[in-house]
Amino acid sequence: MYERFYNLRERPFALSPDPDYLYLSRVHSEALDSIRYGIESRAGFIVITGDIGAGKTTLLQTLLRRLDERTTVARLVNTTLEPRELLEAIMLDFGLETTGKSKPVMLRDLGQFLVKARGQGRRLLLVIDEAQNLSAPALEEVRLLSNLETEKSKLLQILLVGQPNLRDTIATPGLEQFRQRVAVSYHLSSLDAPETEAYINYRLDHAALGTPPHFPPDAAALVHRRSGGVPRIINVICDAALVFGYAEERPQIDLPLIRDVLEELESTGILPAETGRTSAAPAPPDVPARAPHRAVTPRPEPQPVAVLPPSVQEQALARAAQEAASRAAALSAREQAVTQREQELAEQRRILTEEYRLLRGQRLQATAGATRSPRDGQSRPTPARASAPAQDGWRGRLKRLLSGDSAGAAEGR
Repeated sequence: MYERFYNLRERPFALSPDPDYLYLSRVHSEALDSIRYGIESRAGFIVITGDIGAGKTTLLQTLLRRLDERTTVARLVNTTLEPRELLEAIMLDFGLETTGKSKPVMLRDLGQFLVKARGQGRRLLLVIDEAQNLSAPALEEVRLLSNLETEKSKLLQILLVGQPNLRDTIATPGLEQFRQRVAVSYHLSSLDAPETEAYINYRLDHAALGTPPHFPPDAAALVHRRSGGVPRIINVICDAALVFGYAEERPQIDLPLIRDVLEELESTGILPAETGRTSAAPAPPDVPARAPHRAVTPRPEPQPVAVLPPSVQEQALARAAQEAASRAAALSAREQAVTQREQELAEQRRILTEEYRLLRGQRLQATAGATRSPRDGQSRPTPARASAPAQDGWRGRLKRLLSGDSAGAAEGR
């Protein structure tokens, strides 16, 4: 909608995760390095947590994109499964058959598959997204899979990604053995104020076709204060700001515009009122390896929906309709000009074709009249060639026509 107005090739603040737009803040860089270390060292469980909208899925997609071809990945997103269903889902994602097989047989087949892959120099990674939905029995089933190992290392790397309450589940008394096998743990905290400003302008630059609008420091600071540094909420505010600016034909984003946007988002319930917002809770401590884990109560986060007020939607749609009508009129005029040009060229080709046929008929008649049979004892005179001016007439016009000089061809007529 606003892309052409702000010189953008696409929306820079879409809510869907896109690894092309990952801004590697300090915490995201550290999280990515931690995961890669855990995979390369063939350690135990890797646990990554973060609040809703912190960028976990985008980070995960970036990781999967950067893995080399020797790594085979099974990724689970539906985690509301019973232990046996979880095992079946893992095997199916690795391409293994489960129909009619008992659990011991499935575990045997999975173990053979892992051993064969290790012998081929491949690394197998199991990624469980939204792992906070796993029940304690399901987590215990995952722990049993980690028993598939050689004397030196694990045959299967397991990465768990989820919201902070995943740590509460891991901290339950029945999962001591699971906690002891956590080798790498990291919590994605929110962006600070400078990172929020850098995040906003990074995404604008990435989507730019030319010079995009940038958020000035005071506007970015207000976005940070109202979003708490959560990337998803930042995206909601900034996308709405671009829609508002487009609807009001404001080429630059400034502090008054952000204030108007926040007021509208609060009035429609997309964002909570600022007076009712508490300060961001500190990030929970990492899950220590080989040590008990302290439970952390997750901080509830709002889940904004990208719905704009009707008045702004109507203004933006009206502007988009006007621009579409202008582009359609310009396109229609261009099509008419092209059609007229094609008709002129077709007429020129028809005239030249008739002239060519006429000249060729004259040459054939002249050749037939001047040529006699060898039986008469007369030699065949060489047919007379068309005079240079005649050749230059139709051939010259044909050449000029093909080169686009229709005016010259018309003069030749």
